[in-house]
Amino acid sequence: MADNQDDELGEAQRTRRGLLQAAGVSGALAMLGGITTPALAAEGGPFPAHKRWKIVFVNHVTTNPFFVPCQYGIQDASELLGFEYQWTGSVTSDVGEMINAFNAAIAGKADAIAVPIVDPKAFDKPVRKALDAGIAVFSYNADAPAGGANARLAYIGQDLYLSGYQMGERIVQAIDSGLVALFIATPGQLNIQPRLDGASDAIKKSGKKIDVQTIATGATVNEELSKIKSFYLGHQDLKGMYAVDAGSTQGVAQVMKESNLPAKGVHGGGFDLLPRTVQLIHEGFLDFTIDQQPYVQGFYTVVEAFVFLSSGGLVGPSNINTGLKFVTKSTVEPYLNTETRYEGKSTKPQIVPRSGPIGS
Repeated sequence: MADNQDDELGEAQRTRRGLLQAAGVSGALAMLGGITTPALAAEGGPFPAHKRWKIVFVNHVTTNPFFVPCQYGIQDASELLGFEYQWTGSVTSDVGEMINAFNAAIAGKADAIAVPIVDPKAFDKPVRKALDAGIAVFSYNADAPAGGANARLAYIGQDLYLSGYQMGERIVQAIDSGLVALFIATPGQLNIQPRLDGASDAIKKSGKKIDVQTIATGATVNEELSKIKSFYLGHQDLKGMYAVDAGSTQGVAQVMKESNLPAKGVHGGGFDLLPRTVQLIHEGFLDFTIDQQPYVQGFYTVVEAFVFLSSGGLVGPSNINTGLKFVTKSTVEPYLNTETRYEGKSTKPQIVPRSGPIGS
C-alpha cells in the first residue's frame, strides 16, 4: 500500500476510474447508480483540472493492522480527488525515523504531509519548516497538546482523552475494588497516552478502591500479547484488564479467553476493531471495544488537503473528531456480518446496504 495504487485497487476500482475518464463524472455516476447531477465547474466537470497533488502520510507503526482501513481510506479519497500518496514512517514508533521520513517529504516537495504527532515537541520544527516551504501539514490519529508550538493546520482523529475518560467510567461501573491493569503499547506517545490519562482520572474521581497498574506492552502485536500473558500469570487476583491501543486490546481479549476470565468475574475492554477483538466480544470474552473509525482518519485527511489546495488556502482546514463508539456484544453483529474496506477486512470497494432506523 504505497505509491503504486493500481495493483491494489482491484478490478472494480479500475472499472470505476475508467468510467470516470470515459464518460465524465456525471455520466459515470449515472451508470454506477449514484448522483447524476453534481455541481459543475465552467469546464464541465465538478472541479477544474489540476495537477496530481502528492500527499505523504508519515506513520508511527506502518505495519500495524489498525492502520489497514486507514490506508484504504487514503486510497479511496486519493482516487476520487486526484492525489498521489505515499505511506511511510516507522514500524516501531521510532520518532527519529518519523522525523527523517517527514524531512524526506519536504525535500521531495510534497504538496501536503499528514503525521500522527505522537511526541509533544519533536514535530514542532519540522512542521514549521514544511509550512514555510508552502506544504500543508495535517495531524491525524494523534495531535500536539493544545496551546503548544505545533502549527499543523488541523487534526483529524478521536478526542483521545475523552475516549479514555469514558472507558474509565465503564470500568468503575463494572468494578468496585481490586487490581485493574491498564495496558499501553508505548507510554508517553500522544496517540494513546491521553486515553490512559483519561481512564486513570475517571477511576480516581469515582473514589472507588481500585488499584490501577499501568503496563507497557510494546509496539508489535506479538510482543503485546506476551507482556499481557506474563502480567496476568503474576497477578491472577486482578479484577479487570483494559487496553488503550488496538494490539494490546486484542491481546487482552485473547488472554481473557485462554484463561476463561469472565467466568472468574474479571472484566475487560479496550479500543479498535481488529477482527480477533470483534470475534471475542461476540463470544463474550471482552465487555467492549471503542471504535475510532480509522478509515475516515485517512479519507477525511485527504479531503481536507484537497479543499485547502484547491481553494488556494481560502478554505481553512478544521479539526474533525472521528468519533467514539462503544461496541459491545449486543451491537457487534454488523461488524461480524460484513467484510469491507471500511473496517480493513476486505480489499474490495463496495457499497454496504443498510436496513433499519439510523442509530440502531
